[in-house]
Amino acid sequence: MAWHLSVQVDRDSAVPLTAQLQNAIKSRVEDRVLHPGARLPSSRQLAQDLGLSRSVVVEAYEQLIAEGYLDAVRGSGTHVTRKLPEQTAASPLLDARPASGPRWDLRVGIANLSSFPRQEWLNSYTKVLQNVSREGMDYPPVAGIAELRNELAGYLGRVRSVRAEPAQVMITAGFAQGLALLSDSLQRLGLRELAIEDPGHSGQRRFILDTGITPLPVPVDEEGLDVAALARTGARAVLVTPAHQFPTGVMLSPERRRQLLAWARERDGWIIEDDYDGEFWFDHGVRPTALQEGDPERVVYAGTTSKVLVPGLRLGWLAIPPKLYPLMERVRSRQDQGSDTLTQLAFAEMMRSGLLDRHLRRVRSRYRSRRDALAAAVRESLPDARICGCAAGLHSYALLPPGTDEAAVVHGALRRSVLVRGGQQFRFRGPPGPPALLLGYGSLPLTGINDAMAAIGEAYEEARQD
Repeated sequence: MAWHLSVQVDRDSAVPLTAQLQNAIKSRVEDRVLHPGARLPSSRQLAQDLGLSRSVVVEAYEQLIAEGYLDAVRGSGTHVTRKLPEQTAASPLLDARPASGPRWDLRVGIANLSSFPRQEWLNSYTKVLQNVSREGMDYPPVAGIAELRNELAGYLGRVRSVRAEPAQVMITAGFAQGLALLSDSLQRLGLRELAIEDPGHSGQRRFILDTGITPLPVPVDEEGLDVAALARTGARAVLVTPAHQFPTGVMLSPERRRQLLAWARERDGWIIEDDYDGEFWFDHGVRPTALQEGDPERVVYAGTTSKVLVPGLRLGWLAIPPKLYPLMERVRSRQDQGSDTLTQLAFAEMMRSGLLDRHLRRVRSRYRSRRDALAAAVRESLPDARICGCAAGLHSYALLPPGTDEAAVVHGALRRSVLVRGGQQFRFRGPPGPPALLLGYGSLPLTGINDAMAAIGEAYEEARQD
């Protein structure tokens, strides 16, 4: 492979060419332009690139190796040394591997890389590369390529009863970009407030604030969002998780669904439906369809591959009401030039070929087993606790008995090498809610569930005695 190096020499200078080259490379190493481990061109290649005699480059490399700036290993080429001389003030490289932490991590949102269908993705991506047209390699439409929008419209209608034509679907870099686009668009319509669920996602609340919109927390009870309380806020837009509320896990009741859709029509308002884990339904009851089905003119439906595949793909979608779509497309066109075309094509191929459905059937069974094991472990180690909400998604919300010191349980679990979040961390206003634990099992090995819950049970008993 022909590696390149950006250096220059001056043939009119009184400084010998070898010294010039040596000093140029040394200064780039010391200034962190060339990082530890960076590979350099072969002496033959660099001599050719600079129009020098190879002996000049060889001599410069040998001197830098002697001074400890470069390493040369037969068969591996020449690299910047990973341990620089003491006089250089280089900062360490970022560690690509996370530092060791607690043994069991029950936080939500931790990617389970072991579930990613590597072979299916590779097959789909390879097929795309072999058949992609010139247009497929060019800048994509800002709303996404036609192949994926067509597949998504059909898929979402089939599995979530979403009512949307392909022309209403927009591809985004995950839900974060979708929410940013929606926040910008709502402000252009004169809306300055967005109602959110309380308890809810603290990261989303901060994100909304940063976009310039004021988030208005609305309480959630056992039936989901309190629509009467929503009406009292005066807001004309709301962000909800109706199928599996985050974090409590409750499902928006049929009556509340009717009330919420009626609120949107009466207020000339907008509903943003975040269906963040709608593919994973384990309850024996009737699976709820998307709220968007009830009023496609008022509900923006949002989904991503973050739970279905992995967050690192940065692939999401919005099904947007026709009245709002042109505005959002204009907003998007002023921010970027669309999402990665090849990733879109590969995901479309996975959907078209049935590989995505096959993958989901496989991981649903796996996550159902983990969820069942977690419920059994809670009954064994936390018999006084109660899991609320429906059996869905990749987390459960366990209510602790009234008066439990939630913070003490969380801290006690951490001392036992278990990282878990308490319910208060997800509340925004008003008096503290009932003590609870948010138990994420998406990335927790099945074999570790009992050990993790046993440690939490010990922490709970310790908190009770204190």
